[in-house]
Amino acid sequence: MSQDFAPKHFVQNLTTRPGVYRMYGKGELLYVGKAKNLKNRVSSYFRATGLTTKTMALVSRIDAIEITVTKSETEALLLEQTLIKQHRPPYNILLRDDKSYPYILISNHEHPAILFRRGGKSKEGKLYGPYPSGLAVKESLIAMQKVFRVRQCEDSVYSNRTRPCLQYQIKRCSAPCVGIISDSDYAEDVRHAHMFLQGKNQELTSELTTQMTTAAADMEFERAAALRDQIIQLKHVQEEQHVYGQSGDADVIAALIQPGGFCVHVMMVRQGKVIGSKSHYPKMPIEINESELLSSFIAQLYIGGAQDLPKSLILSHDIEDQEVIENALFETTQKKIEVTSSVRGQRARWLDLAKLNAEQGLQARLTDKRNHFSRIAVLQKVLGFKEPPLHMECFDISHSSGEATVASCVVFGPDGPDKKRYRSFNIEGVEPGDDYGAMRQALTRRYKRVKEGEIPAPDVLLIDGGKGQLSQAETVLKELGLVDIFLLGVAKGDTRKPGLETLYIGSKEDEVVLPPDSSALHLIQHIRDEAHRFAVKNHRRRRDKKRRHSALENIPGIGPKRRKDLLTAFGGYQELLAASQEDIAKVKGIGGNKAQEIYLYLHKS
Repeated sequence: MSQDFAPKHFVQNLTTRPGVYRMYGKGELLYVGKAKNLKNRVSSYFRATGLTTKTMALVSRIDAIEITVTKSETEALLLEQTLIKQHRPPYNILLRDDKSYPYILISNHEHPAILFRRGGKSKEGKLYGPYPSGLAVKESLIAMQKVFRVRQCEDSVYSNRTRPCLQYQIKRCSAPCVGIISDSDYAEDVRHAHMFLQGKNQELTSELTTQMTTAAADMEFERAAALRDQIIQLKHVQEEQHVYGQSGDADVIAALIQPGGFCVHVMMVRQGKVIGSKSHYPKMPIEINESELLSSFIAQLYIGGAQDLPKSLILSHDIEDQEVIENALFETTQKKIEVTSSVRGQRARWLDLAKLNAEQGLQARLTDKRNHFSRIAVLQKVLGFKEPPLHMECFDISHSSGEATVASCVVFGPDGPDKKRYRSFNIEGVEPGDDYGAMRQALTRRYKRVKEGEIPAPDVLLIDGGKGQLSQAETVLKELGLVDIFLLGVAKGDTRKPGLETLYIGSKEDEVVLPPDSSALHLIQHIRDEAHRFAVKNHRRRRDKKRRHSALENIPGIGPKRRKDLLTAFGGYQELLAASQEDIAKVKGIGGNKAQEIYLYLHKS
């Protein structure tokens, strides 16, 4: 922060009215923000405590702040988005690229074409969209070629044809360029294509069915067969795209923030059809939550952006400035757009699907080979290695109050998680709840095999659980003489929030806290979370198997029939456990000796 800039003095003289503030450092615009109350919002950046690491980094660079007072918070939001799109400040969240959205165009030609176009304005004909990606448009165009056989060539190709092209041969076009189809029949196909894009699928199917029936009655069997095929193709397309029994337009937006990555997934629904979706992976120079991320995303993507807005935006999280955003959308589009996160029925299922896509998209991004190797390179520098650590292992312990304890070992290679090399250890002979003993047993079993040369040693052994668990690992490796394996401990900080972990590099004394946006920290969090997931999965499997297993199955001479007779006689396992040896002997087929054997076994267990 510049010595000439006095934030306390600046804040004291600020207005409490709404407006926009612009933060500068060395003449560069660093950040643009909006505020309902400029004095309160700007002063929050200069409080003594509670600032995140990323926000502190921004504040340290500020040497000037400029403000613009507006009449309302809505006006402030509109101005904020204009400035962000104009200047693209480094500390603002930039969510969308410069490409305009793709549309489908039906041209105004004598024989109209169905074409791919970008941008929401065109004098060439009728636009339909926007679609979330070029791929979504191309998939729709292929489907329409099969159903309506309307040409998709540009006019330069169309006007120079003297004979039908390959599209006619494979029944994707009716060849209006050389007059094979009459003008009236072609116009009818174009009208049907318009109906399809308008979502009038039921009316279209009904109309085609009527025409097919009429053609059959008039003995025009060839035309009836063609209409039948068109109806079948149309129904097939509807099955692929239609959300059953629903209608309406909505963009369904799910935000997800995890250690190492951020994702906003947008799923577009038009006329009850999911027409496509797209994942956005923003860079977040300052720390925010999912609600704040959604607010920034909607403001950048929709205000002054897309031309064809849906009737509602369905969000995965509540946003504080919902009313402000709704007002801004109305001012820029003159359309009342509903913004909601409280939905039921089919709209809730759409939201669940968008959340799932956000999770899958982020997981795929985190495990991307190029992304993974770049994080390995950063970790190499943090650990001071001469070569990248290409083989890393991590252990975790999972149990339910000491029951069915399981240890997991996950392996990360040069391309990310190597799931074929994951291993799970059922822990036996350790006091319930003794995580240190469980970790010691798992490490000993794993690294005995390394010592004997059966499996390769990792470059890094990551231990989750702090100094205590790290001590167990140090002891085991020392006992086995494996001194070349680098130990890396990770413990949650005092707040136990992701991003505030303490690392123990090589020993319990060498503590390091990496910044929350460190790629090395993101890699460590990813490995640790994967070990935890794998441990919990195998623990639950073992626990459920154990609970389904009857204690009577291990008694010699007690087969399925006798087990059934015993449980039927007493009404259940707990009642059998409470029975005396004499009561057990009274069950048909159970003598005195067998009753004694059963009683002793049950109470030994």
